[in-house]
Amino acid sequence: MILSSKAESLLRFLISSPFVSPSSPLKWVSTRTLQTLQFSPQQENPLLHLHALVNLTAYQKDSNYELVLVSALKSCSSRLAISQGQQIHCLVLKSGLDSNTYIRNSLINMYAKCGFLADANSLFDLCANLDPVSYNIMISGYVKSGKLDDARKLFEVMPTKGCVSYTTMIMGFVHNDCWIDAIELYKQMRNVGVVPNEVTLTTVISAFSHLGGIWGCRTLHGLVIKMMFDGFVLVSTNLLHMYCICSSLVEARALFDEMPERNMVSWNVMLNGYSKAGCIDLAKELFQRIPYKDVVSWGSIIDGYVRVGNLSEAFIMYRSMVRAGFGPNDVMMVDLISACGRRIAVGQGQQLHSTIVKLGLDCYDFIQATVIHFYAVCGMINEACLQFGIGSKDNVASWNALIAGFTRNRMIDRARQLFNEMPERDVFSWSTMISGYTQNEQPNLALELFHGMVASGTQPNEVTMLSVFCAIATLGTLKEGRWAHEYVLDNSIPISDNLSAAIIDMYAKCGSINIALEIFYEVRDTASTVSPWNAIICGLAMHGHAKLSLKIFSDLERRQIKLNAITFIGALSACCHAGLVDMAERVFTSMKIVHDIDPDIKHYGCMVDLLGRAGRLEEAEEMIRSMPVKADVVIWGTLLAACRTYGNVDVGERAAENLARLEPSHGASRVLLSNIYADAGKWEDAFLLRREIQSHRMQRLPGYSGVT
Repeated sequence: MILSSKAESLLRFLISSPFVSPSSPLKWVSTRTLQTLQFSPQQENPLLHLHALVNLTAYQKDSNYELVLVSALKSCSSRLAISQGQQIHCLVLKSGLDSNTYIRNSLINMYAKCGFLADANSLFDLCANLDPVSYNIMISGYVKSGKLDDARKLFEVMPTKGCVSYTTMIMGFVHNDCWIDAIELYKQMRNVGVVPNEVTLTTVISAFSHLGGIWGCRTLHGLVIKMMFDGFVLVSTNLLHMYCICSSLVEARALFDEMPERNMVSWNVMLNGYSKAGCIDLAKELFQRIPYKDVVSWGSIIDGYVRVGNLSEAFIMYRSMVRAGFGPNDVMMVDLISACGRRIAVGQGQQLHSTIVKLGLDCYDFIQATVIHFYAVCGMINEACLQFGIGSKDNVASWNALIAGFTRNRMIDRARQLFNEMPERDVFSWSTMISGYTQNEQPNLALELFHGMVASGTQPNEVTMLSVFCAIATLGTLKEGRWAHEYVLDNSIPISDNLSAAIIDMYAKCGSINIALEIFYEVRDTASTVSPWNAIICGLAMHGHAKLSLKIFSDLERRQIKLNAITFIGALSACCHAGLVDMAERVFTSMKIVHDIDPDIKHYGCMVDLLGRAGRLEEAEEMIRSMPVKADVVIWGTLLAACRTYGNVDVGERAAENLARLEPSHGASRVLLSNIYADAGKWEDAFLLRREIQSHRMQRLPGYSGVT
């Protein structure tokens, strides 16, 4: 049998196709085609079939030849075999079948899937009568290649749009993180009467998941039930994931229990929802019921224990996973070794490091950076440097981790030296160094470096500006603060709750409490966390505006925002400035009873100061003795100072005695007590105490002024 060169090329391609094996018929050739060619059942050699198919020129008008070409082009598309596809294109042109709609669309699809969009577009433009399939293929090609604008333009001029067209475009928006555009197009789809299918709803649910909102989730759930798509496991699983993201775990579990079919992903989504929410008991119960656990299941339950701070149970689960025959993945190792860093669990972290090296996971840049961070936060800076030395120097994250380690261990000069040696810096490099200067009480150098960052063309982010505003607040330079605030607005840096709180705090500490109030009122109704409220409550208290501070505190209590310990420090400080003892007692009592927050030594310190200022010294002393934590020098010193003000010798003696136990060389407390004796006319006691001070060579530090 003599074959043309094109036919020989096609034959070679078909023989090499993964769909062809010596023991099986050609799966991409229809049974009807084989019957038409009159192959006998005994002819099992696929090469004979191929010879006959390539020489079907005598049957060009027969539809079987067209089916063969379409099947061959489909095989090229799935294998991304552009060279063979181009040869088949030549056969199509030679046979005059390029005007055939099915073959033309198969060619466009082949070029689009192989990434040759220019060729696909040329074929598309040459077509005189385009059908919806042609448009859908081109739109899908643009979407998969990331050319969303081209896909959108073609979609807009498309004469007839069906479910596939809308779904393809919606998927394009979702894959490019254009969640709002995806939802708007879905609404348009519904308005024109196009009925979505299960793929459409799955994609729309994914878009809504990124935007949040429980009502959107419930609306989509109702639509899924109405359209009877709740039997599709993919739709139900995506809906389940959305409920978990919205933290509506009760509704998520109800949906999970009602699912007629669950796959491995469904189990893992529900398990992950419990783990991320910290519902570790429910997560454990569900985990034990999973019929076939995979590494994702194990990773979710381990992550759940890590999130609630139960590192020992997390390691028990980790060892159980290894015994079950599953090896840890890179994400799990990062999760565990990061937890070891937070808990300063040196031994367990080193064991994990050994496992990382054994499994060869240390080649990943982000794992290398995590190991450096672990050693640094555990105070093992030499080991962190060693890990950095043996790792890749092309990894910016490792440089950043070691710089952060130096600053954390108050080795700011070594951090700056390493920063200067960096071959390239990203926003995290600059932010880490600026934060280091701020935390190490060098705000001037922090601002100097910030200006260098801006001059270098690196765009600061929220983390950078948090440190910058903290440095400005420390210096109290209002002019610099205004410039930094304008910079944030001019460069469209997103203002989160934490950043707005830093700006409010900066203005308050720079003496401009009115501007701080204005900014607070701008963000008050949109803030979802307590940070901005804390900043203004503390700022107003610091400026002596106790009534307004407490009014804002009362407003906060009526909102659905969780208060924290800092909130009560601000409120108690306001009460202290205004001498509102009864109000302070109500606030202090509500901490534990209403808000389930345990008072710490700072809260007790505020109450002792307030009671002392009000002359209720016995109550203040009783509060100190009833504290669940041991009183420090500051609290006893506060009580002693109040005793001097009110001339209470008995309480003053006990306060001074406790101060002496904590700090025997604390001369200021002896001086205060001697003054109390003198004020009470107990001159002999005062004389004896001053002679004791001199005999022990205690020194009272002289006062000084910062004004030069």
